Amino acid sequence: MYWAEGPVYFPAGRYLLVSDVPSNRIMRYDEVTEHWGEFRSPTNFSNGLARDYQGRLIVCEHLTRRLTRTEHDGSITVLADSFQNKRLNSPNDVACHPNGSIWFTDPTFGISGEWEGDAAKQELPHSVYCITSDGEIICVESKLAGPNGIAFTPDYKQLYVVESRAVPSRIIWRFDISADGRRIENKTKVVDADGAGAIDGICVDMHGNIWCGWGSDGRGGASSDELDGVKVFNNSGAPIGFIRLPERCANLTFGGPKLNRLYMASSHSLYAVYVGVRGVN
Repeated sequence: MYWAEGPVYFPAGRYLLVSDVPSNRIMRYDEVTEHWGEFRSPTNFSNGLARDYQGRLIVCEHLTRRLTRTEHDGSITVLADSFQNKRLNSPNDVACHPNGSIWFTDPTFGISGEWEGDAAKQELPHSVYCITSDGEIICVESKLAGPNGIAFTPDYKQLYVVESRAVPSRIIWRFDISADGRRIENKTKVVDADGAGAIDGICVDMHGNIWCGWGSDGRGGASSDELDGVKVFNNSGAPIGFIRLPERCANLTFGGPKLNRLYMASSHSLYAVYVGVRGVN
């Protein structure tokens, strides 16, 4: 792959999908047969992928600047492509809540050049959105620089968002989700990369630990071969583990029948390792 991103696991079929963003395709890995091949092309330069609670595929599309859902019959439903009559930037990552709402980040990565979409004019600030179960689109946060990875805590009462363009350091923020499920509040800094590396996509395990795609942030310091992989933090933000990879990890998810196999979308490759905890997907 040219740039692997946004993996999602489908337990009913025991397969994993992963975006190859610049190649404008989604790849599929079958756990049972170990077959690797193309699932869909073109994909409108898809990035983040998710599975909703009806087993449907949710796709962040850079080229069309929209969030879509693939129905069971293969048809495509557009969930969001604008807000207040302005086009979205380039939906990046997405997470589904059991209450039927869908939450996604919308930085400008897909419209800032020709690598992951088409260069275009920014019409909205970098934001985080919630699509309620009845289809209303709500902007819940618009003050983060490059909102990127997004995930819920295991009880789904709080939301993590990566601020991947924060200066001087990349940050993971935690927000409380309001009782009506329509807002986030009580913004709290959980992880500060402290200039040591860049945080991209994230996922959470059953104990609340945060698993982060990790790599060099291009600003000096440690070399990439000392940083590339997955870094794990507990829910208080203390580092508790590191998985070293030969490539920078952009995003990751748990899979396997027990959700204890960590899939890591890392630059040109997909890696997997069995771990001692189960994930929350």
